Amino acid sequence: MNADRPALTAREVCQLLRDAALGVRPLQRLDPLGTSESMKIDIEGWRLTLDLDGQRLRHCQSCQSPDGREGIFDSWQRYGTDPVSLLSTWELAQIERLLSAGPGQVDDASDSR
Repeated sequence: MNADRPALTAREVCQLLRDAALGVRPLQRLDPLGTSESMKIDIEGWRLTLDLDGQRLRHCQSCQSPDGREGIFDSWQRYGTDPVSLLSTWELAQIERLLSAGPGQVDDASDSR
């Protein structure tokens, strides 16, 4: 991590995921094929690596902001939470729906509210 900048908090990354779930920010899959275990996504220049169990989102492994700040799962767990655990049930379902869209596809969650 960059020592000159503070690490991303779980709440910052959760808000980013929440905005994607609400359709405020577009979510784009970066993995051409993805795996059933992890997926890389972009949300307006924020790069996230998500941990999956099949189609279910388990947690966020890492996030890098456009300004270079980073957050990782191990540092969030030190404080007892990770960004995914802060999402509501509806928000989590929306993110999982967006992740199931085709690779490279930008999807908007606002049409399913």
